[in-house]
Amino acid sequence: MEKAKKILIVEDEPMIRKALVERFSEEKNLTVMSAKDGKEGLEAAFREHPDFILLDIIMPIMNGLEMLNHLREDEWGKDVQVMILSNLADTEKKAEATAKGVKYFIIKSNVNISSVVEKVVAVMDGKELAEDDI
Repeated sequence: MEKAKKILIVEDEPMIRKALVERFSEEKNLTVMSAKDGKEGLEAAFREHPDFILLDIIMPIMNGLEMLNHLREDEWGKDVQVMILSNLADTEKKAEATAKGVKYFIIKSNVNISSVVEKVVAVMDGKELAEDDI
């Protein structure tokens, strides 16, 4: 049997985090973890070594880009797949995330929870998303 993949959801908005955790938990062969800010997310990432991180940008304590910078400085973290899920449609922030190896940047207001899950599962399965899929 295939080993379950691990996803870490780092999102400060409790209702969105809960909805994502519930929806991802319905997926087969997927272990779901969550964190409420970048500091907690970074600690969980280094402890659990998830296969994929879904990361918000604007969060208290440590924002998503700070967390991403710390991840990329680590031997394990430099290669972990990260997808940004944010309300921030900021080209500067997107460019910064892209420079750190983030291929996909989803704007929360443009998608629903099921759509986010579909996109993440597709990427985790090795599929490339077209620009209009994001």
